[in-house]
Amino acid sequence: MSKIRFALTIFILALLIWPVQAQKKKSSEEEPPKHYLEELSLGGLKFRSVGPALTSGRISDFAVHPDNRSIYYVAVSSGGVWKTENAGTTYEPIFDGEGSYSIGCVTIDPNNPNVVWVGTGENNNQRSVAYGDGVYKSEDGGQSWKNMGLKN
Repeated sequence: MSKIRFALTIFILALLIWPVQAQKKKSSEEEPPKHYLEELSLGGLKFRSVGPALTSGRISDFAVHPDNRSIYYVAVSSGGVWKTENAGTTYEPIFDGEGSYSIGCVTIDPNNPNVVWVGTGENNNQRSVAYGDGVYKSEDGGQSWKNMGLKN
């Protein structure tokens, strides 16, 4: 009886080991170099100034275009509103000519993505709080702005 168990054990072990041995081994030529991912993901980027890393660089809100995720607006707590049309590779300031640099909120009308609303004044009460001068509306994707009220 013990010979049968021994033979059966050897047979089962052979069945378990056989598929492992049957797999094709990869050659070292098929494996990409270890730094391949870094080159792939970072190779096209160039160093550029993204602004200060102090309290003035806080982001207070985002608004993403409902039909094109490459377009979005960024509300900077004490730095205006910025727009990107290439998924964040570059940004353009679009609120510099208005009455307040302190931004609390930005949103896009879901029915008309060209309509952008901006609430000025900072949401976060810190030592760098700046007052706003109302709510602004753009009907052309941020090219021009109109103060809609709430100046005080």
